[in-house]
Amino acid sequence: MIPRARARSSMKTANLIDLSGAWVCDLPGFHGWVRLPGTLDENGIGAPDDPSRQWQLGEVRRIGFWREGDPIVTRLTRKHRFEGAALFSRRVAWEVPEGKRAFLEAERARHLRLLVNGTEAFPCRPATLSAPCAFEVTELVTGRDLFELISDNSYPGWPREAIVYASAASDETQTNWNGLLGFLRLRMEEKVFISRVRVLPSDNEIRVDIEMDAASPWQGELRLSCEALKEGGRLPVRMKPGCRTFSVSLPVREGARRWDPEEGNLYNLTVSAEGLAPRTVRFGLRAFAARDGYLTLNGRRVFLRSEANCAVFPETGYAPMDTAAWKAILEKYRAYGVNCLRFHSHCPPEAAFAAADELGMLMQPELSHWDPQHAFGSEEARRYYRSELHEILLHLANHPSFVMLTFGNELQADDEGHAFIRQLLGEARALDPTRLYAGGSNPHYGQRGADPASDFYTAMSFRGREMRATCDGMTGWLNHEPPNTCHDYRETVAEIRKETDQPVFSFEVGQYEILPDFDEIGRYQGVTSPENLRHIRRKVREKGLEEDWKRRVEATGESSLLCYRAEVEAALRTGGYSGISLLGLQDFPGQGTALVGMMNAHLMPKPYAFADPARFAAFFRDTLPLVLLERFTYPAGETLRARIRLAHYGKQPLRGRARWRLEGDGFLARGELAEVSAPAGALTDLGSLSVPLQGLKKAARLNLTVDYCGHRNEYPLWVYPDEEEPICPASVLECRAWDETAREALRRGSIVYLAPDSTEEAFPRSIQAQFSPDFWSVCTFPHQTGCMGLLIDESHPLFRNFPTESFGNWQWHPMAGRRALLLPEPIECIVAEMDSYAFMRPMAMLFECRCGAGRLLVSSLGLHEIKQRPEARALQRAIYDYLSSDLFQPRQSLTEGWISSLFL
Repeated sequence: MIPRARARSSMKTANLIDLSGAWVCDLPGFHGWVRLPGTLDENGIGAPDDPSRQWQLGEVRRIGFWREGDPIVTRLTRKHRFEGAALFSRRVAWEVPEGKRAFLEAERARHLRLLVNGTEAFPCRPATLSAPCAFEVTELVTGRDLFELISDNSYPGWPREAIVYASAASDETQTNWNGLLGFLRLRMEEKVFISRVRVLPSDNEIRVDIEMDAASPWQGELRLSCEALKEGGRLPVRMKPGCRTFSVSLPVREGARRWDPEEGNLYNLTVSAEGLAPRTVRFGLRAFAARDGYLTLNGRRVFLRSEANCAVFPETGYAPMDTAAWKAILEKYRAYGVNCLRFHSHCPPEAAFAAADELGMLMQPELSHWDPQHAFGSEEARRYYRSELHEILLHLANHPSFVMLTFGNELQADDEGHAFIRQLLGEARALDPTRLYAGGSNPHYGQRGADPASDFYTAMSFRGREMRATCDGMTGWLNHEPPNTCHDYRETVAEIRKETDQPVFSFEVGQYEILPDFDEIGRYQGVTSPENLRHIRRKVREKGLEEDWKRRVEATGESSLLCYRAEVEAALRTGGYSGISLLGLQDFPGQGTALVGMMNAHLMPKPYAFADPARFAAFFRDTLPLVLLERFTYPAGETLRARIRLAHYGKQPLRGRARWRLEGDGFLARGELAEVSAPAGALTDLGSLSVPLQGLKKAARLNLTVDYCGHRNEYPLWVYPDEEEPICPASVLECRAWDETAREALRRGSIVYLAPDSTEEAFPRSIQAQFSPDFWSVCTFPHQTGCMGLLIDESHPLFRNFPTESFGNWQWHPMAGRRALLLPEPIECIVAEMDSYAFMRPMAMLFECRCGAGRLLVSSLGLHEIKQRPEARALQRAIYDYLSSDLFQPRQSLTEGWISSLFL
């Protein structure tokens, strides 16, 4: 029996009846009450999650991160899971207004059907995941009505695999929830009503599309009023029963405010007619375009500082439905310098765009589509995604923040699929020419090049040419070229320009993993459980790594921040770029557990210095001076020479002098360059500096600061005494192998410096390390070694003459890419290599011990092989000085057999 509910006055407005509250739910194995809006997960309905449903489980098992009996380790665990058709029913007693039409509306749903008193009602428009569902029930209701909503998250008749792989319905992020979200209501309308008003702005006018829905013939005059117009508009209308759209173009008054980033300038436009209920919509005046190979907004070139939002909302399993929550989310992103959000293979609720309109944030949604093999390859896919595209454009038309859209993430299609993409692009432009469209984000992983039918190109590469510093397999210039601040992508842009003049911006840049902060575990109180994080914490305890774990998190975070900055500044140095899109500032708790963010999965800055939003925003902003340094390390006595440029994408030109200052450890030099004008939307040369690095008697870290019109940037530099090649002290035996000579010397009580070549042959129990943390996650890309960067005992006396922090900064770059020793167990290390959570192997590059009667320092850095680098010579000298001093007093003791095990 289904209990009856009466529509109370508190639930009712003039033309709306709120249907939220208790509904009966029926599905296999369950019959009972649920609360809507809400999901089955939130109502505690469904089976336990299944560990066999994990990301790349075969690879995860092969690398040893998961074994039978373990929980789900590659993503968060849903406490309740159900896939299939769920029936929600409710009897409603209400007064059916005489002579009016009635509609049942659900703001956000899965595949949804409606029965009223046993008869199926059909949707007014095609149903999709990304726009509200509406059913006309005028002829079906009596006032004592049984409403039955059938929600099916197995998506019958839709392209299920492409949908559940996408962020819109993936358990890797949002979860494939089942239920109803947002408003759930009955809406009353007159027999003839204005169903939709779309305002499409251009430079000096607006086009207004007015959709009328008539159950009987109607004629009259539509009146349009808006503060932004030179004068109101009038539009005579005559129509037969049905739906029809009428359009009118109206000039904008001089001085009307434009919508712009950080300026939520909005207007209300009202359409009215005698006998009809007026309809008011809010919109913004803006012109977003692709011109001369660049993105422009209101005629001014803009540079996207974009972030990928993958629908990670672990407490509810879905995106918020209210504007206030989205304002808070966007403000968090803005604090890190973001001016554009890309929604990875999903489109958020309208509340997100309403918040972005007010705050002045750019938005790039995507279709609910991630098919890296056969995109648009079936009739059901073509039918569904055409409907989803049209509904997004119609539903979100008045939001000025919505500036771009792509048809999905990393799509790969055959010729037939590409023909459909071209057709769909044409339909999108015909329906709404105020936005820019592309057939995909990172289509074919960049190997196919730019689609000439798209309005812009965003990818990781272009026909094999790089567009970011690091990719899977640890390829890319950041780990394989000497560090500098000169690298850019002008050669890639030049190749792109041979094919297209589309604006170009990079895709999913970053993905530098950070070790997990276990304090976040307690924050999970909702529909998901962090069994993956608990699993990692257990491994940390088993491996004996818990004591210094927070230092490891801090070191990987600092390293990640350093690499993100290198990525951002390389993009800003590229004059042909229109932006950079990151992945990401928020942890991604799926796909093997990809903890790449400055913020955790709850969108909270991690409680470490590296995650301070101000530190990221210091280089992720509209205007930034850029010093072009060929390297970060210098011998004393050399002259530092560098050009200074300004990346300026603010709203007004600047004029002034660049001022620079180089200081540290008693050294100070400063200067001022000639006055220069810097136009907005361009890279400008500010001049060059030349600084003799004289008078430094010991190794020093210096800070180079540049300021132009209040815009500031700073760089670390290291200067080392320019001495002859360091020579091993006579009191130390330097060995290239763990042989009898070394062992006998230790037995005699000697000091031994064991420093073989940094090769696999010399260190058979070692792996190749790299400067940056690993890429995304080893469970997704298991062919990487898993190295996470250096953990340095920065207070160790060895570093008296080699300034360092606890992580590998740029002066460590040549050493960080050497071999890392696999240890039998954790020991005290001077320089340790950190490992991915998937392996948690104790590793070292430099450690000391007492062995027998002697003292031993072991290095896998191979400094003698890279002595052409001043930082390698300086570290070698610091090691020799330490070994020959009274400070070399190792605290730990290791046996000959223990040391021998490193070379077996």
